[in-house]
Amino acid sequence: MKTVNIAKLKNNFSKFLALVEKGEEVRICKRNIAIAKLTPIQKHEKGNHTKLGCGLGSVEIKGNLTEPMIPFEDWEMLKVETTS
Repeated sequence: MKTVNIAKLKNNFSKFLALVEKGEEVRICKRNIAIAKLTPIQKHEKGNHTKLGCGLGSVEIKGNLTEPMIPFEDWEMLKVETTS
């Protein structure tokens, strides 16, 4: 934690705000007696704020999703070769 007297704080305010922005605390003194503390505001977690069901009804599914799109007869990889 940095400690600073009021006069120095006034002359270098942006420098001390930059320290606070990085997460450091600054103790403010008047004649070397601590009178206040400058602390960073806790940041909110960035997360997913999507509401469940917000896209309900926006997609139409046609057909059966569990069935293959290609007819079974066209799947060459499934054909068994017979050797005579």
